[in-house]
Formats: sequence, C-alpha cells, structure tokens
Amino acid sequence: MKTEYLSLIAGAAALSPAFQKALAQEAGHYNVVIIESDDHAYQMMSCYGGLMKTPGIDRIAEGGVRFDNSFVANSISGPSRACTITGKHSHKNGYLQNVNSHFDGDQQTFPKLLHAAGYQTAVVGKWHLESLPQGFDYWEIFPGQGEYYNSNTIIAPNDTIPNKGYATDLVADKSLAWLKERRDPSKPFFLWIEHKAVHRDWLPRVKDLEKFEDTTFPVPETFFDDYAGRPAAEHAEMRIGRDMDIAYDVKVEQKTPETDLAARYTGLVNRLSPEGQKEYRAFYDKIIAEYNSKKRSEKEEALWKYQRYMRDYAKVVYAMDESIGRVMDYLEKEGLLDTTIVMYMSDQGFYMGEHGWFDKRFMYEESFRTPLIMHLPKGLDARGVIGELVQNIDIAPTVLDAAGVPIPADMQGKSLMPLLRGEKQLPGRDALYYHFYEYPAEHMVMRHYGVRTDRYKLMHFYDKGDFWELYDLKEDPAELHNLYDDPKYRAVRKAMEKTLLAEQIRYDDKLAISLNNF
Repeated sequence: MKTEYLSLIAGAAALSPAFQKALAQEAGHYNVVIIESDDHAYQMMSCYGGLMKTPGIDRIAEGGVRFDNSFVANSISGPSRACTITGKHSHKNGYLQNVNSHFDGDQQTFPKLLHAAGYQTAVVGKWHLESLPQGFDYWEIFPGQGEYYNSNTIIAPNDTIPNKGYATDLVADKSLAWLKERRDPSKPFFLWIEHKAVHRDWLPRVKDLEKFEDTTFPVPETFFDDYAGRPAAEHAEMRIGRDMDIAYDVKVEQKTPETDLAARYTGLVNRLSPEGQKEYRAFYDKIIAEYNSKKRSEKEEALWKYQRYMRDYAKVVYAMDESIGRVMDYLEKEGLLDTTIVMYMSDQGFYMGEHGWFDKRFMYEESFRTPLIMHLPKGLDARGVIGELVQNIDIAPTVLDAAGVPIPADMQGKSLMPLLRGEKQLPGRDALYYHFYEYPAEHMVMRHYGVRTDRYKLMHFYDKGDFWELYDLKEDPAELHNLYDDPKYRAVRKAMEKTLLAEQIRYDDKLAISLNNF
C-alpha cells in the first residue's frame, strides 16, 4: 500500500480496528522506540557539538539523522508531551499548562491508533499528563514528576508497585524487561521510554558524585545579559545568580531550612538509604565548605552557582546516556535495529546559562529548540544532518506513517517520513507556530505566541503588558536586539505579521487571532 494512497484516507479515527490493522500489515511497518527526556538541552549532547560526551545518545544519530531545526509548540513539560502524543497544538488538545490542568485521555492519540492497527504498545517512566495512559498494552509510570531517589511507587494497570533505586536506572530496567519478557516477537511494537532526567533538581546517582568535578564549563557570552528592550526577559525569575535556590538547586543544604524549596531538598536526600545519605552528604559537605569559605560579589555568586549547576546537570545526563546505551545494546544484540526506528528527543530545550538563565518556557531559541535524532532502519536512506523546520507535533503523524497507519486529517503536524526516505524538503512548511500559556506561575514567564521562519522570529507577549519582539536570527542569533520598532525592518515586520496570521488561521488559534493588534 503506497503512502500516497494512505494519506488520502483522512478519517483514520472512524476506520475499524480490523481495517487499520490490515493497512498496517500491507504497508510493511517499522517498530518504533521513542526515548524522551525532560529538559535536556542540545547544548549538552556531543552529537550536537555540545559541552559533554554522550556516547549512548550519539549512537542513535550515528545510525541515522540529526535534526538541527527541531522545535516544540509549547515549552513546558506536560503540554509539550500532549502536543507530541496528539499531533496538535495546545489549544486543540486542551492541555495548555501544567498548573491546574488535566489531559483528556479520551481524545485521539497516536498510541491508540497504533494499538488499533495491531501494534503492541508500552510506556515506561515519566508520563506527566495528570491522567492514566490509554492506548497502551502495558504501562508503568511515575506519579507526577517522579523522584530521582527511591520513588515510593510506580503506577501500573490495576496496581501500584513499590520501587527502590535511581529513577533513570529504573526506567531503563523496566523498559528492557518489557522488551525481553512481555513483547510478542510476532507483532510490531511501539515502546515509549520516558525519563525523569534531566529535570530540576538534578540529583545525581551517588556513584557519579565525583564526575565532572574537574570540569570548568565555559560561561556563555550572554550570561550577564541586561535584557535591554525585552521586558518579558527582564521580568522572568530564572536567573542563575538571583533565582536559583542555594539548597534545592545548588545543594548547599541548610541545617535550618529557610525556604520551602530547601526543606524539600532535604526530604529528597532523605529518600536515600542511610549509607547513601552518608556518602552523599560527605561529598556535598565539601561543596558547602567551599561556598562558606569566602564572601562573593553578586557576579561571583552567579558564576559559582553556574559551575555547580552545570556539573550536577552533567552528572544526571551521564546516567541517562549510560542507560540509553544499554537499550541500544539490547536492540543491536537482538537484531532489532534493522527493523526499528529509534528516536531520541527532549520535551523541550533548556537554558544552560544563556542570558544568565536556567529553565525553559520562552520562545527564545534555547528553550524553543529541542534535540531530535533518529536511528533509521533498512529502507530509510537519510543520513547526517537535516536542516528543515520540524516540530514535536510532527512526531505523531511520523510514527503513524512509519507504521502504515492512516494519518487523521485533524492532526496538525506533518509526517517527517519523506525526509527520512532521503527527500530534501518538507512541502508546505515555511514557518513554525508557538504559544505559551502558563502565567502567572513559577519563573514568571509571560504568556506569548509567535512564529519563526528560517531567518526571522516574531513574538507577541500579552496578559502582563502588551508588546512585540522581532529578531533577525542570521544577524543576531543570540536574540539580544529587538527590531520590532526599527524602521529598517518595517517590511520584514509586516511580512512576519502576515505569516503569523496565516499560521494562526492554519491552526485555528482563535484566542491569539483576537489578541493581534497589528
């Protein structure tokens, strides 16, 4: 069955499960493994030329492709995952923000369509959609965010399972157990491996505490950004020097906790075994002594916190990379890499000191852009770097296309399969649309929406104030100079406003359309 024919069958949700299964079998489907992390910056991956070695992750790209212009539709964990699983923007899937939100699991998702087409489906790890998974034969998920150390329970169908261990290792162990013990080799499969790592509070495995302690990470050129001309950037509460909690984030534990975050940090460390706590605190006692050894200026304090942040973050990436290497070892040993697409992605990007920040949320490049790499099996010939604009709403139609399952007409993403087969362009994709809703909330990033082309970016901040920002990404890749009121860019501004409106109409974002004032 040719892909061209499959794409004509628009109403996949209305097709019978038996018909969907027959289509998938006739199409010659691939297995799919998606490994998804949380808050993993492309700046911390060696296959992207980053600041640390990630050999396990790099193996995925070495057998396929690296997307250099991969972005999200809403840079915050739960909503981003909802965009991925539905292939729709937040205003269409209904999950706009983490705070006081609930994902409607009854709606159409790509795992449901795969399952109906005869695929075995499983998900393990951080779900973070505030509802139970649907469309999976098997699932084991963390409650909420999950915890790095000795999570009390893992939720499974009709059960909760007590667990001990480090979250990253647990996710790998349970994923491999499903592949080895529960998977039916006679059926195609989809496995979603969802890591808690590298989410804040960056708690390393005890055995990794000494790693990266001899590393001095380079300070980004924009670390001491003054945010001139960018009110939303100045308003945000995510500066490493000012906003990182000295205990929760930097591990300088307080004997008498002075903040709720400090008290929470102590509780997290207390999840370790008595032996683990002893080893952990012996290591960080040295850090605490170093911190208390001198008075620092505001600038020195920010730089000291930055190095601690980077080292702890790198330790957590190290454990995850090692676990991904274990999964790749198994797939290779069993000969599954010849028939399986393996994707690695993060639910969004992250700031590693750029603009003096940690966290995400903004449409600025470091949090809008996200890593996406794929191992490609036989029959998919693309190799190396793909520069086309892609977005996480494209994952759902891509997986369905790879499985030979019809792509529903109401999915807003595009299948990337043409690019994976070696074609050089993705027809109809000249811009990407973004909308962030969670305000007021942690880190105080204002609500905004915008559009990005290969060169320009236009954003509208609303709710708290009302202002626009325009950037020339070729001339100003760090996005330091807001050109919205620059008369030399008036024609560009008008063209970008036209592009923005076209994308809002395409995706039917009525709220944003009503807020436009150009």
